[in-house]
Amino acid sequence: MLKVENLKKKFIKQTSKNSKEEFYANKGISFEASDGKIIGILGPNGAGKSTLLRMIAGILEPTEGSIEYDGMTHEKDEIVIKKSLAFLSGNTKIYNSLSAYELLRMCAEIYEVPTNEIEKRIENISKTLEMDKFLYNRIENLSTGQTQRVNIARCLVHDPKYYILDEATSGLDIISSQIILDFIKGEKSKGKTILYSTHYMEEAENICDECLMINEGVIIKRGTPDEIKEYTKTTNLRDAFFKLIEGGKNEK
Repeated sequence: MLKVENLKKKFIKQTSKNSKEEFYANKGISFEASDGKIIGILGPNGAGKSTLLRMIAGILEPTEGSIEYDGMTHEKDEIVIKKSLAFLSGNTKIYNSLSAYELLRMCAEIYEVPTNEIEKRIENISKTLEMDKFLYNRIENLSTGQTQRVNIARCLVHDPKYYILDEATSGLDIISSQIILDFIKGEKSKGKTILYSTHYMEEAENICDECLMINEGVIIKRGTPDEIKEYTKTTNLRDAFFKLIEGGKNEK
């Protein structure tokens, strides 16, 4: 189980030549994610989703709060945790001069996948993400959707327990998006825990067991898609989000 408690992240921005200002991208976020669940992290650009996920992945250090993976923390168990998770962001860069196969083999070796398992694992991943037709092509020659599938594949090669996926389908065509969504559902069926950040509310409604709606660095609503729609008396998560933020404005 992943447990996040009172997570805050403070940044300092330059407001003028001689003036700086502190601001919080996350303002005390808490939640738990059980095994075999897809948790949607939903909200507009600038809501604090990516900062939250980078802290959970151990890339950013929280200003306050704690993160536990099965009782382990980044401070005490960094290597064990990193071997058990996969992190993907929308701007993750990969080596364009390599073929997809070469990248996957390199990642498998970095994660110390047993040598006698690497080929079979790459073969299975390639079939799962429908990469067989371009597995041996150089990444620089692939389409955007194909490149993103390779990016997902390198997250999968060490068989992680936790996936942290930040805008995994952003800018992709409908076929590539569906392949990735089907992959996510498949990993859930294996008992994996998946944090899935997106601003595509329709995707979240389709695959998420629970959603955290975030705006201006705070959770404004948490629940299953049906619970959130029932609470807001709406028929879809997009309308629910707008109703929630409008309600927050009225309360102020």
